[in-house]
Amino acid sequence: MTTIKDISQQYTAVRLASIGTAVPSYIIEQKEVLSLLAGRYGNIMSRRMADVMEKVFTHTSIRQRHFAIESPDALFGEDPDSKMERFRAQAVALASRAAHEALARSGLTKNDVGALVVNTCTGYLCPGISTYLIEDMDLRRDITAYDLVGAGCGGAAPNLSLGRALLPGMDDKVVLSVAVEICSATFQMGDDISLIVSNALFGDGAAAAVLWKRPRGLRLEGSLSHYLPEYRDDIRFVYKNGQLHNQLTTRLPGLAGKAVRELVESLLSQHDLVPGDVRHWALHSGGANVIDAVKAELGLSEEQLAATRGVLSEYGNMSSPTSLFALQRLMDTGMAPGDRCILAAFGAGFSAHAILFSVH
Repeated sequence: MTTIKDISQQYTAVRLASIGTAVPSYIIEQKEVLSLLAGRYGNIMSRRMADVMEKVFTHTSIRQRHFAIESPDALFGEDPDSKMERFRAQAVALASRAAHEALARSGLTKNDVGALVVNTCTGYLCPGISTYLIEDMDLRRDITAYDLVGAGCGGAAPNLSLGRALLPGMDDKVVLSVAVEICSATFQMGDDISLIVSNALFGDGAAAAVLWKRPRGLRLEGSLSHYLPEYRDDIRFVYKNGQLHNQLTTRLPGLAGKAVRELVESLLSQHDLVPGDVRHWALHSGGANVIDAVKAELGLSEEQLAATRGVLSEYGNMSSPTSLFALQRLMDTGMAPGDRCILAAFGAGFSAHAILFSVH
């Protein structure tokens, strides 16, 4: 008879073996984006919004971003059907690249994958992206597959939590967890601070993680989520004229900082730990002000934020894959036995998610 203790021990044995990432080849620097948008939309901007655009695009926290386009002109006047087709093609291509890299880093092949979990929030497909990946990667046809949508920037964490729950029943197979976003497929522009900030912040990318029960990798010690639906309108997509428009409010940094602190403290208390016991932090690169707020709430050092800020500078905010990019950097630069790591991500909902890892 399986007991709760047996199940707990199985879950504790789950490890994150590797992470693979992928971004589009087209790169554009912030100053180029500012010039393009100012030239194209300057005539519809109020003086105040023009000043806001200049300020956010010249902030030094983001140097460049990657977009799944051939040229910026592709964004202007793209009709809804073309956006959705570009989302489909590019999401599958990036997700497949990230997944292949994650498997290769663990010395695995497609035949080792017993379950696939995919999340996105920047486009909707039915059937979901998982079915396209099964075809594109020639995965087993009897695979267990899930598509998660609507979690926003925090989506990679619940993805991993679901994978963790699936793994005990997978025998010797592994779970492949994929987060992919084509944020450029939601491009909109107007005399609106939410759209201006979004266009200065978001980029495209994908990340995939391999979860297994073998004695190598980061051990998943626990996870926790908090949902604050009363703040839903502070960060979300809204539909206008049948298309997604990003909506952000100026109180988001404070909201995120407080929510992440409370979440992390709750998770760590379950393991008799405090934030000072955690050396490595893979935080969602939600923007410079958001990172600063989380830093202040948790009392983190700039050294502990190097991976998070580095991802923001090179890629911007890619929504759900972003925290996995930071975690990959930490894994690649080395973690010592006995170290602990927190992955924390937050986004639409308002929701916040955290996972505690340990190195053995």
